[in-house]
Amino acid sequence: MQPIVTGELHAEDQANAARVYDLLLGGSHNFASDRAFAAQVRAAWPDAERTMRANRAFLGRAVRYLASQAGIRQFLDIGSGLPTMGNVHEVAQQAAPDAHVVYVDSDPVAVQHSRVLLEGTSTAAAIHADLCHPREILADPELRTLLDLTRPIGLLLVAILHFLPDEQHPAAPVAWLRDQLPTDSYLVISHATADGQGTEVTHAADMYASAMPSFQLRTHAEISEFFGGFELVEPGLVFLPRWRPDIQRRADVKAEPVAGYGGAAVKR
Repeated sequence: MQPIVTGELHAEDQANAARVYDLLLGGSHNFASDRAFAAQVRAAWPDAERTMRANRAFLGRAVRYLASQAGIRQFLDIGSGLPTMGNVHEVAQQAAPDAHVVYVDSDPVAVQHSRVLLEGTSTAAAIHADLCHPREILADPELRTLLDLTRPIGLLLVAILHFLPDEQHPAAPVAWLRDQLPTDSYLVISHATADGQGTEVTHAADMYASAMPSFQLRTHAEISEFFGGFELVEPGLVFLPRWRPDIQRRADVKAEPVAGYGGAAVKR
């Protein structure tokens, strides 16, 4: 799933979470180490690619909802990873051409890729920062040029929090960011889980934890806590395909649950 990434993308001898995610989505930004790791994941967890696609589709639906129905015109995507099809600014600006987007990632090369994609765009930017240091994110001059922190913001933490184990206290920066958001802002979260899954998901998570800096599956109750006092919008925190499915894909709602939850909540 779309991760926050520590480490550099040019380390070809070690699999990288952003590149593996891109590969499983059908992208080409990967090395032999990533392909070898992805092959192991596929073998251990046959539903891996479906889950990655479900996460990306959830992100698109959530952004469309915020832009077209919730009136959000500013988006902050933390842990944005490598640019791929259906980027946040593309989706948001289809519904609201005046939408502004700031991408944030801790990997400098992922940020570089994003900046190349955004060349000539005045309504979107990519900055190098880390969720674990949220004050640096909101203090960034480029962010403050694009986003008005006194107006509602859509904060996207999509497939990032499972890369921060409990010992890194991920609830603290999330709570601080929630406190900074003005009223009527939204928080969107997706997160990997073993709820309703077989042992292959736990096995794949162990593979990620051994190959990446860290990885932690969480339960529905544990993920819900990241929303704090925000008000979840319907249908709440649910398996990814079940969150406001597109009409043409409603059949996915009845499919076997994927290993990820997604939800959006508003600050009242």
